[in-house]
Amino acid sequence: MPTPLIIDTDPGVDDAVAILLALRSPEVDVRAVTVAFGNVGIEHTLPNARKLVALAGRHDVPVAAGAARPLVHPRAEQAGDVHGADGLGGRAAELTALAPLDPRPAVEVMAAVLREASEPVTVASIGPATNSAVLLAAHPELAGRIGRFVVMGGALSGGNITGAAEFNVHCDPEAMQRLLTQADVPVTMVPLDLTLRCAAGGEWVERLAAGGPVGATLAGIIASYRAVYSKYFGRDAVAVHDAVALLEAIHPGVLRTTPLPIQVACDLGPARGATVPNRRADAAGPPVHVALDADIPAVLDDIATRLTD
Repeated sequence: MPTPLIIDTDPGVDDAVAILLALRSPEVDVRAVTVAFGNVGIEHTLPNARKLVALAGRHDVPVAAGAARPLVHPRAEQAGDVHGADGLGGRAAELTALAPLDPRPAVEVMAAVLREASEPVTVASIGPATNSAVLLAAHPELAGRIGRFVVMGGALSGGNITGAAEFNVHCDPEAMQRLLTQADVPVTMVPLDLTLRCAAGGEWVERLAAGGPVGATLAGIIASYRAVYSKYFGRDAVAVHDAVALLEAIHPGVLRTTPLPIQVACDLGPARGATVPNRRADAAGPPVHVALDADIPAVLDDIATRLTD
């Protein structure tokens, strides 16, 4: 039986790769795509999600609008300089088909999926954790129906939006603190420490481009993201952060994890959004399963294979 899956997302170029990866993987049954602010505002992330679900031909999957801002503190940072002002590398207007919008709030769609599922549901949180944190707060009675959270976020050795913080966590540190420090649902965290090592080279992108309509569309979306990565890092590659996390949701154990209690810095100083592990033998708090290693060539090959015809 496929594992029921909710994707909570903020598309986003690498989110686009991840969403289509999940929708093309028979090991999971995507029951909903819920959307928040993040890489760009929700006025872009929501139609982007609908367009990507339509691109996959999956009009049966509900898409719902969630958080338009963080739980507590407003934030100014977005990532339009990386993902394009429209979130999809300037290509959003080329995707004209839209999957239907579920009129219910995202958290109520998530709760309905959990109530209706006959087996535990995986929640892949690949954007800010706001929707998932509100789900836990508003519906604590449903925690036992979540098999695990798979989170793309965090960094143990330096961030990508500040010196300390990874972007998704920095978007809403209070929400991620809620997620990572609760003991009711297991959490697998896929941080920058691994996803940056999983950067896909130019040949990988060209493989997508030659791999059928979906792969070719994704290659077009990736093009400007690829140029930004080359400018920042001096190499022809793209970091497919969210797709690496989604592959773990699809194929549990494909990433090798280390259990560590994690706290998120929620102050307003320069460490805001830092994910801080406690490696002491007597560390208190529930362990987060932090993905720090994998067979990286195999991971990238698996992602490309699933996205090409």
